[in-house]
Formats: sequence, C-alpha cells, structure tokens
Amino acid sequence: MFTKKKRQDSAAKRGRRHPLANVALIAIGLIATGGAYAGISSATAQTESTVVSQASVEDGEKLFQANCATCHGFNLEGSDEAPSLIGVGAAAVDFQVGTGRMPMQAHNVQAPEKPVQFTDDQISSLAEYVASVAPGPAIPEEQYLDADGDAANGAELFRINCAMCHNVAGAGGALTEGKYAPSLMGVSEAHIYEAMITGPQNMPVFNDMNLSPEDKRDIITALKFMENEVSVGGHPLSSLGPVAEGLFIWIFGLGSIIAVTVWITAKSN
Repeated sequence: MFTKKKRQDSAAKRGRRHPLANVALIAIGLIATGGAYAGISSATAQTESTVVSQASVEDGEKLFQANCATCHGFNLEGSDEAPSLIGVGAAAVDFQVGTGRMPMQAHNVQAPEKPVQFTDDQISSLAEYVASVAPGPAIPEEQYLDADGDAANGAELFRINCAMCHNVAGAGGALTEGKYAPSLMGVSEAHIYEAMITGPQNMPVFNDMNLSPEDKRDIITALKFMENEVSVGGHPLSSLGPVAEGLFIWIFGLGSIIAVTVWITAKSN
C-alpha cells in the first residue's frame, strides 16, 4: 500500500506544472507576438518608404521636364546649351538648385548665386530623380555637417587646397575670363560639402581620396569659425588681403594728407 501511494504521489508531482510555467508561456507568447509585429511593421515601413520615394522621383521627373529638359535634354543627355547630368548625383542638383544657380536666367561665363526658385521638397524630388537615372555623389550625411571638427586642421587644409581661389579668409576672389571664386561666408554646411565633392563650374573635385569626409568636416568647421569670429584688428575691409588693404591706405591715407596740406596752404594765402 505504501509503495502504491508513493507511486501515485510521484505521478501527481510529475503532472503538476511549475509555478513559473504560466509566466514563461506568457513571455514566450509576447516575444513571438512582438517579433511578428516588428517584422510586419518593418516590411510595411519599407513598402511605404519605397512608395514615397517612387512618388518623389516621379514628381522630380515632372519638374525636370518642365524646367530643365530644354537645356539638359529630356533624358539628361545634355545639349549644346548645357552639359549632361548623367552621373552628377543628388549632391550636384542639391547644390546648383539649392543655391539658385540653376535654372540660369541667362547664359554667361558663370552661373551666379540668386534667389532659390524651388521649395526644399521640390529640390529633393529633383535630386532623387537625377540620382535615379545614374549613380553619383550623394547628399552628405549630417554627421559631417555639424561644424564641430578640428578647426586647426581644417584651416591648414583650406589654406593648401582652397585659399588660392577663395582667399585665405574665404572671402572669394577673381579668376580669369570674367570668372570668380565666390565668398564662402554665409554658405550652408551642406552646400560647402557638396561643392567639394561635385566641383561646380571652375572648382576641382575633392573626392574622398583627396580629402576624407573628416577632412571636409574640418574645413567646414574652420570656415564657420572664421565666419563667426570677431575681427580684432578693426574693420576687415571685406578681407580683401594685404595688397588691397595697403592700396586703400596709400590712396585714402596719403590722399587725405595731401588734401589737408593743400587746404592749409590755400587758407594761409
């Protein structure tokens, strides 16, 4: 009898659930449900993103055909009036259209900066459309546009690679045949970066083999430091440089002395 009862008790214990069994089942259920929901949400988000991107590309194509195709061709192949845009990438479009240089008002030796003709969304659609036709430089990532890099290294890189055209203070300067390097003061971080990777007009291209993304970030940091720095030497005279500043002193300084001398002489007579 004792042995039989012991066997029954043992069987009952084996059939009884552990106190944490229900908790474990609930946890497993929640994990499985959460994983399935996350997978479905991710797939839905990717689908929605694809739909939005495709719609943006289509909007960009319509804008391009209405505003750009006359010169650049309906297939971006270019013409006698304008270069091909195949392979220029989203960065070139964002720079040229985002600074108002494109569309051009008149053909000239250089496209000047002017008021922007499109909204940010329209510029983004144009950039996505051009990038969808052929790969090219992309719009830079935000991490390289925070102007929080090494300003000293950026100033050195700027002096070596950029100052001969843009002036050591980034104030711009004259080039040949009526062309010019524009001032970099007040230019957005994204447009400075895009100019370096696309080489607009007379500017050379500085790809990642020439200047790494970190180097470009340092150059932007140096430019923004110069832009916000207070001039400790008085009026900067638009940072024209020592030759122009010296000429200013000779003309106006000595001219003033001569004028005062003539006035004193005339007064004494």
